[in-house]
Amino acid sequence: MASSGDIQRLATLVRRARYMVAFTGAGASTESGLPDFRSSQGLWRRVPQHMASLAFMERHFDEFVAFYRQRIEALKGVQPSRVHRILARWEAAGWLKAVITQNVDGLHQQAGSRRVLPLHGDLRTCRCQRCGRTQPSEAFLSRPYCDCGGRLRPNVVLFGESLPAAVWQQSHQEALRCDLMLVVGSSLEVYPAASLPELVVRRAAAGEAVLAIVNRDPTPLDEQAGLVLRGVAGDILEQVDQELARLGSNGDPVE
Repeated sequence: MASSGDIQRLATLVRRARYMVAFTGAGASTESGLPDFRSSQGLWRRVPQHMASLAFMERHFDEFVAFYRQRIEALKGVQPSRVHRILARWEAAGWLKAVITQNVDGLHQQAGSRRVLPLHGDLRTCRCQRCGRTQPSEAFLSRPYCDCGGRLRPNVVLFGESLPAAVWQQSHQEALRCDLMLVVGSSLEVYPAASLPELVVRRAAAGEAVLAIVNRDPTPLDEQAGLVLRGVAGDILEQVDQELARLGSNGDPVE
């Protein structure tokens, strides 16, 4: 569990950062009731990972539709977690400049974050595989075919597809620009997304940036990070948020 000293250290890093960027994974949304992917209770332990692949969509479209209909339906009524709300508040306060997320649930945006870079797309919209037209995901739920006759599919990155070029370029620029990257709830095992924190680690070696990791389980970058806080992401960010409030607007403790 994260110590009080680590909480204070992270709060200090947040306060002193000129340009902080968050990098979030499934652990940011587990408090909202959504499963992660790679833990012992994760989604890929219950269903085959290949069901989220381009090849599976092309060869087994009906099963692909059934799988993603379940995932889209599971978002109904889901509310942002403490992680989403705190990061949105930090952005509003000017401490956080952008959220790079691997998540496709749209909860950062729902919580009020304005600069969100969704590396893996968005489950709340769908697009036509033939003409590219984008629609709300309700269209996919009702009839998974476009007016042009093409197949509708969730507007997410499937295994076997490249990340969206514009979002990837912006995210790469944020990783080059930030002096603090805060990883929240990511295993840092999915590429190319995980290469962004790796880029910050390389910049840290030159004293240009710090990588701080908040995650329940160990990650491959723990030994190279400037700070690692192990535990429930919502608990840790809530404690950091309280420490920031205690410090006050000028960074001095509030009596």
